[in-house]
Amino acid sequence: MNKQDAIGITGTLSKPGKMPCYAISIPASECNVGSKLVSVPGSVCFGCYALKGNYRFGNVKSAMQRRLDGITHDKWVDAMVTLIDDTGDDYFRWHDSGDIQSLQHLDRICQVARRTPNVRHWIPTREYAIVKQYKQSHAIPENLVIRLSAHMVDGDPPTGYGLPTSTVTRNGSRTCPAPDQGNKCLDCRACWNPKVSNVAYGYH
Repeated sequence: MNKQDAIGITGTLSKPGKMPCYAISIPASECNVGSKLVSVPGSVCFGCYALKGNYRFGNVKSAMQRRLDGITHDKWVDAMVTLIDDTGDDYFRWHDSGDIQSLQHLDRICQVARRTPNVRHWIPTREYAIVKQYKQSHAIPENLVIRLSAHMVDGDPPTGYGLPTSTVTRNGSRTCPAPDQGNKCLDCRACWNPKVSNVAYGYH
């Protein structure tokens, strides 16, 4: 599959300024768990960044909707593999906006990871139930870090899933260095590292 055919299926990849690599974003309004947490004061999703700012521009919303619509296309996995290979990056970030939509969606993400073995994939998610169901009958690819995100600011990380986690803190005990380096990852790859059990982000 060539790049233009792939874009016709998936839409273009996103390029968050903070990240050292390309990503893919879909509408945060379509998050299963997040769409409920967004109205819960004290939750990480309350006042979600992906529902504000540039994410509200018409062209951005259209691009994210196109990516969402492409997920069920029968050639979506082929298209994503083509686009990720084309970047030449060693890393890929899933969902700088949005989250896993279904068990089928997660299975397809895992297929993409298996077919791009030289790329480290990271997906933060609040869809614990989907991930748990997937793990009951499938192995997660070694090059894919599924990092379960805590629901509440200053809340404990989720436990019992056998996966790395992330939290958001107000108290200064963050481990993410981005706020100290122009809000960029730069050389840090903790989020992609399965040996990092929890990444603590500063509340903003």
